[in-house]
Amino acid sequence: MSLKYALVHEWLTPQATGGSELVVQEILNHIDANLYALIDFESSNPESYLYKRQIGTTFLQHLPYARNGVQKYLPLLPLAIEQLDLRQYDVILSSSHAVAKGILTTSDQLHICYCHSPMRYAWDLTFDYLHQSKLGKGLVGWVTRYLLHRLRQWDVLSANRVDYFIANSEHTARRIWRCYRRKAKVIYPPVDIDSWPFLPQKEDFYLVVSRLVSYKYVFLIVKAFNQLKLPLVIIGTGPEMLQIQEIANSNIQILGWQPDDVVKKYMARAKAFVYAACEDFGIALVEAQACGTPVLAYGAGGALESVRDLRSCQDTATGIFFNTQTETAIMEAVEKFEIYQSSFNPEYMRSHASQFSLAVFAERYLEFIHQCNREKISIKK
Repeated sequence: MSLKYALVHEWLTPQATGGSELVVQEILNHIDANLYALIDFESSNPESYLYKRQIGTTFLQHLPYARNGVQKYLPLLPLAIEQLDLRQYDVILSSSHAVAKGILTTSDQLHICYCHSPMRYAWDLTFDYLHQSKLGKGLVGWVTRYLLHRLRQWDVLSANRVDYFIANSEHTARRIWRCYRRKAKVIYPPVDIDSWPFLPQKEDFYLVVSRLVSYKYVFLIVKAFNQLKLPLVIIGTGPEMLQIQEIANSNIQILGWQPDDVVKKYMARAKAFVYAACEDFGIALVEAQACGTPVLAYGAGGALESVRDLRSCQDTATGIFFNTQTETAIMEAVEKFEIYQSSFNPEYMRSHASQFSLAVFAERYLEFIHQCNREKISIKK
């Protein structure tokens, strides 16, 4: 008997092009599933692989300014996801970094959640969110704190609706255990290694590719390179764009948003890729290594699983870690790289990145889905 699959993701918009969207695309390449989301503005986008696809949505689709992000309707997200009626399906696959895992299911259905992260603004980034937003101040701030409190309660409750969790890294698996007390199978997200050009000969500039938001700490990288006076190229846009432009010296070039082909050319040519955020996995770190480009990264989170640090892997290093998110630590890492850059082998970096390929993800994800289905059938018997 063939099983009917549904795949649930948070939102599908032209601005949402991160690792979670790559996971959705790869799942759809291998599983015939009907797709659902809180909002969808991709099926009307002629440049999207989802163009003209039938996608189920919620009432948030019709609210003002939803296209620019439903995060502004944060208190409504749990209610919205619970309105999707998926009783006709045998298996529910969710791709969740917020509320997608909260879909309602029956006891006869199997729900497998690929968790990119427990809801960041309800857990790890709560105080950043409150301190940097106008919603965190005064009487409104106390209302916001109460709403986040209730959101955490719902988040834990909805985790009990998932039969099996998949985490995108060991780091995320630990966060899932801390927030939900649920174990998770680790399956690293897919990276299209072959689409990233390998170039062993590098040019004399460092590179940042990132959304310009506070927790990415791009402003710290800029301050460090202001003092180092070394050439730095920044690709990306976001709410901190003006702040970064104001403080950047002439040795720093800010390109804003760029299409994929431009990003790939810069990534392949860069002397090193610099990344200061603590990521759950960090696909960009693997993409850099696929180009044979060394990585200078904050030594925490998923970076510890995808980058081999020079201090512990001298013959097979793919990068250098800095231990604190400070200007001084970034400067020390860059200065160390300037001394030891000849120690990095571009061919090895490309080979190391291949363990995160599309094929590896597909094999591990599909095998786990089949395993869960077999266990579900045996329980029914």
